[in-house]
Amino acid sequence: MSLSFIPLGVGDAFSALHYSSCLAVEAEGQVLLIDCPHPIRKMMREASESSGVHLDVERVSAVALTHLHADHASGLESLAYFSFFVLQRKMELLAHPSVTRRLWEGHLAAGMECLIEQHGAGPNDKHFEDYFTHTPLHLERAVKHGPFEIECRFTYHHVPTTAFRIRAGGRCLGYSADTAFDEGLISWLSEADLVIHETNYGVHTPYEKLAALPEATRAKMRLIHYPDLFDASGSVIEPLAQGRRYTV
Repeated sequence: MSLSFIPLGVGDAFSALHYSSCLAVEAEGQVLLIDCPHPIRKMMREASESSGVHLDVERVSAVALTHLHADHASGLESLAYFSFFVLQRKMELLAHPSVTRRLWEGHLAAGMECLIEQHGAGPNDKHFEDYFTHTPLHLERAVKHGPFEIECRFTYHHVPTTAFRIRAGGRCLGYSADTAFDEGLISWLSEADLVIHETNYGVHTPYEKLAALPEATRAKMRLIHYPDLFDASGSVIEPLAQGRRYTV
């Protein structure tokens, strides 16, 4: 069994070249989405075409959500509606309670709390539990989902945000999520066999900080969430390519 992933998007919130950062992580035939921007089904279809790996909602066993910024969470409504109406099942959501605390009332309820389920009838009240099952992630221990074991750690960002370590098949993938440069976080992620780290402007991680890390750390690091003007060809750390399959 192998642990692999396909970046469905590698860009930041303002990108005109790439989809927003999102990963489809696969082990034992199960697909775990790391974040869920819009348009998630189009992102999966195009990644399927470029990677040769079939991806669509029926293969997604859960979404592991890092935080609520729209470039990471705006596809949850369409994903949950597709699962509800077409697949007739709930979507499992893996996230720390601090991340999900305002997910329904502050993000999804306006478009999902009223639903006409039969033509001519009035709308029914709907709640988070009608569309999702929530498995809380913990800071102190790993949470198992299918073949995956997921650990989380808070990052330094505008809203509650968690980095992940995802284990399956004897391998470990680290994901920084959105964060300012944090040596403690990089140390925590360095236990992984491969680390995906963001780089961007503002309250994010400057490329220069990552480029100055020891060579051994940089060798197993890949970049994501980079801006359109990022010099990918000149980077000393390999930037991820959208729609390409990687094995951890």
